[in-house]
Parts: sequence; C-alpha cells; structure tokens
Amino acid sequence: MNQELIERLKNEYNIQFRNEKWLEEAFTHSSYVNENRGKHLKYNERIEFLGDAVLELIVSNYLFRKFPNMPEGKLTKFRSSIVCEDSLAKFAKECHFDRYIRLGKGEENSHARSRLSLLCDLFEAFIGALYMDQGIKKVTEFLNIVMFPKVEQGDFSYTLDNKTYLQEQLQKDGSCHIEYRLVKEEGPAHDKHFFIELYADGKLIGAGDGKSKKQAEQEAAKQAISRLNQ
Repeated sequence: MNQELIERLKNEYNIQFRNEKWLEEAFTHSSYVNENRGKHLKYNERIEFLGDAVLELIVSNYLFRKFPNMPEGKLTKFRSSIVCEDSLAKFAKECHFDRYIRLGKGEENSHARSRLSLLCDLFEAFIGALYMDQGIKKVTEFLNIVMFPKVEQGDFSYTLDNKTYLQEQLQKDGSCHIEYRLVKEEGPAHDKHFFIELYADGKLIGAGDGKSKKQAEQEAAKQAISRLNQ
C-alpha cells in the first residue's frame, strides 16, 4: 500500500488501518485490476456500495440531531446536497485521495484521476473501508474533521436558503426574534439597490445588499452565518 497515503491518514486524521487490505481495495479501480489479473486484486465497487450506505446513515443522524425542528423534506434535500457527486468529489480532492488511487493505463491517460464520478466513488469506498476496519465511530470522527465543519460554516445552506438555515441555528435552543431592517435604497426605479441590516433579539449580527430586498436579506443572513461559526 502507498506509504505516503498511510502517513497522511495517520498525521492528518489520526487513522491507522488495522487491516490494510480494506484501504488497498478502496484505492483500487477496476481498470487497474483488469490490467493486473495475475495479482488477484479486488477493486472498490463493492466497498463503495457499503460506504454509500454508511455515509447516508451518519449524515442523516447528524442532520436529524443538528436541526431538531427541520421537516423531513428539507432534511432530505439538505442531505442530498452534502452526499451528491460534486460534494463528495470535492471532499476526496481536499483529502488528496486523487493522488493515490490505482488506475489502469487507459484510465490514467484519459485523465480519469480528476473525474468527478471517480472521485465521488473513491470517497465512498474509503468510508466503506474505514467502517469495515474500525466501525462507525471512527468514520464519524473522520467526517467531523472533513465534512461537518463545512456544513457548520454554511457551505450547503443554499439548499435551504441562508435565511432558513440561520433561523434554524438561532432558534434551536429556544425563541429568538429575527428582524431584517431596510436601511437604505439607492439608484433609479429601474435599477434599485437595497441595503439590509439583520438583528437577532435587537443585536446587529449581519448586513447585506443586493438588487432586491430578498437578495439583500440572503446576503445579510449569509454574513451572520459566517460570523456565528467563527
């Protein structure tokens, strides 16, 4: 197994595989197996299947507890935005997993290493491998480092819209009076620009501007989310 990957997992995520066969399987593409049939290797499609299910469970549990007042429909949309192909591929890239997957020559020459679908599958396969090696608690610890901080800082709040996300955050421990105040308008009637200040229980927590009041309110909520998570 690639020693650089093993060291990266240990140093950055405190992960040491007990059985490295799981890690090897997760980082082996079918094209590599097809070109190395004599080595009797396993490729990562089965363990990716498992990782997909583990991710769904852990992310669902996280959102269910994090947003106790959010209805099922919004929870589903929120989860979908986190575990979609684009998002998981981005997580794989940020973890530098793309450097270590073993590809066949044909796939390598076609630049498959940067393909979103491949990176998404790789991330799911890694989750499956970690689950098989050390269980759901260790997978959750890994996601607490890699994934959930980005949810906390509002990277996926567009699914709900920033105002809804902020309301969930501010009111999760009780009531909170949220007020968006229009403080200024600029420009001619056909090209207005609006400036909004956002208050929570009378305290200024964000400000935003935009071509419409709705856009300005969303920008104010986005700024407030960023401040709350600092």
